[in-house]
Amino acid sequence: MPFRLFLLLLLASAALPATAQSVAFTKDNFGDNKDGLREANRELKDGDTEYRADPPRYAAALPHFLAAQQFNPNNAALNVKIGDCYLHAPTKTAALPYLQRAAKLDATADARTHYLLARALHLSGKWREALAEYQQAQPTGSNTRNGDAEAITATDLQRYMQQCRNGQQLAAHPTRVFIDNAGPELNSPDSDYGPVVSADESTILITSRRAGSTGGKKDPEGNGYFEDIYQANWQGKKWSRASNLGTPVNTDDHNATVGLAPDGQRMLVYVGTNGGDLLEANLTGTTWTKPKQLGSRINTKNHETSASYSPDGRWLYFVSDRVEGSLGGSDIYKIDLEGRNQPVNLGTTINTGAGEEGVFMAPDGKTLYFSSEGHNSMGGYDIFKSVFENGKWSKPENLGWPINTPDDDVFFVTSASGRHGYYSSDRPGGLGAKDIYRITFLGPEKPPVLSQEDQLLASRLAPVKQTVLAPAVAVATAQVTILKGTVTDAASQQPLDAAIDLIDNASGQTIATFRSNATSGRYLVSLPSGTNYGIVVRQEGYLFHSENFDLPAGAAYAEVVKDIPLKKLEVGTTIVLRNIFFDTGKATLRPESTAELERLQKLLTETPALKLEMAGHTDDVGEAAMNQDLSQRRAQAVVTYLTQHGIAGARLTAMGYGETRPEVPNTSKGNRQLNRRTEFKVTAK
Repeated sequence: MPFRLFLLLLLASAALPATAQSVAFTKDNFGDNKDGLREANRELKDGDTEYRADPPRYAAALPHFLAAQQFNPNNAALNVKIGDCYLHAPTKTAALPYLQRAAKLDATADARTHYLLARALHLSGKWREALAEYQQAQPTGSNTRNGDAEAITATDLQRYMQQCRNGQQLAAHPTRVFIDNAGPELNSPDSDYGPVVSADESTILITSRRAGSTGGKKDPEGNGYFEDIYQANWQGKKWSRASNLGTPVNTDDHNATVGLAPDGQRMLVYVGTNGGDLLEANLTGTTWTKPKQLGSRINTKNHETSASYSPDGRWLYFVSDRVEGSLGGSDIYKIDLEGRNQPVNLGTTINTGAGEEGVFMAPDGKTLYFSSEGHNSMGGYDIFKSVFENGKWSKPENLGWPINTPDDDVFFVTSASGRHGYYSSDRPGGLGAKDIYRITFLGPEKPPVLSQEDQLLASRLAPVKQTVLAPAVAVATAQVTILKGTVTDAASQQPLDAAIDLIDNASGQTIATFRSNATSGRYLVSLPSGTNYGIVVRQEGYLFHSENFDLPAGAAYAEVVKDIPLKKLEVGTTIVLRNIFFDTGKATLRPESTAELERLQKLLTETPALKLEMAGHTDDVGEAAMNQDLSQRRAQAVVTYLTQHGIAGARLTAMGYGETRPEVPNTSKGNRQLNRRTEFKVTAK
């Protein structure tokens, strides 16, 4: 270093004070700027009025404190207050520089300085520095600012230090994900959060505090406008611009999204009345109905803040801070919506003595996502995953860094495929306060592959001529199939509002009943793997339509589009019975056929003049004569079942067509399966 530069640096360092000192707002320090001092003290007084309110109005106090800090940036107590306000704001990490300055000026100016600085460092992911500050922090009694019971106990400090240690461990092994801002289509300059998506990721609903709310009211605590619910639709490469649902879903009060049924036809809404209740709205055509109370079994005088449907719509998982049955804080409960029993606490594997929040049951029907302040959280609420298998919940798994942060991470949902997740977060570079983010799960990292040649090739100037690729690493996807499409009138092609029954063929029981949209005819059904499903679509005045999905346990995610034209009861109409099953090469009806046969029996019973031809068909594998005989015997087996169950034989005819009438060319395994079918044709009505 040149001597002249060294001398200048030495003189500059000598001019700095050995220790920084807090500067009071007094005439002794600012006698030459009395007007500025007077204005600064006025801002301090106004800020303190908001800050010491019960409860404190941090957002309202902050602008006053910042104005005073512009006049005098070197007052320790003021910097502590600014830091405290930011710690209660959406942008919590903004607290750090103010609290660092306060600690340097005078760490004794406020008994909470080390604690608040530790919180700011913790929330910034500075684990080691935060631990050091927590170790210097002391438990406090009641907060003397406003006389409330806000206290920091030794237990609190120990919990925060353990969270920092958890954060160190989790951040050392980050989860492989892309986390992308959902963009201006969903996000605004204000807070946007609480995303819920349909199973096929075609529709998203969010909660926003943006301008243009239904009531036009602003939150008195300075947190933007009152909450409203907005909706957007996927347009191939991005979301459409979110639009306000308007009345009757949104009102002059706060209205927030909570959950969405997999088919997007039912929505759970949170309202702040009665301490906080859960309501349900239905999509009729293109409009949502006025949300209705879910009843006293779910809602209490306490807070019920979050909920999620099971894929079949029968069960509801929800969060409540009710006293009865609680393990501490808010817990997650499960209730049968069709029954009369009281909710059941999910137990100690899921719930902790701390708070749980943001419950979401994935479309596979067994993977539960939720947020918790307990378990191995790295700070605030972290998102966890647990799977229900063999009659019990697995140990909750932290989704890890960078999905989880030291701040609250809540209201995480996934698409049915499991490839994408959505949640809200306050991250640098966002479009406002809280923003909606899309997570893409990348799966495990590819293992490194070393060339068998000289490993020093990389240091040569000549390029390596042969590229060695690592084997692909499969990204785990959910074990669920999404069946979706449109129900229409076969003749007019107009959409129909039809009932869609989901049948467990093994038991013959109806698992759930859904409806297609009255205006568009669209439907969506989530089918977790491990079941032989019968899908029956029915509407008054039409013959039923059946489909079969036999999904073995472990079957990977698939999305099937199946448009269903319903046919009216007319002579000559043919209906394929996809849920009639025979063993290979045999004509004995399997037990899984019972539900389909009972539907056919009911149709004949309710329509006394109806006459049917039962037809059997095969593929072209084997000799034609054998196929002809097999198809005849199978058609006859159906007729025999019906006559044994009260249907007059004169109304039924059995015909075997063998391989002579294929639906599709016998060119693949899938096509041959379609051609092996049983169907009926209306011969009289």
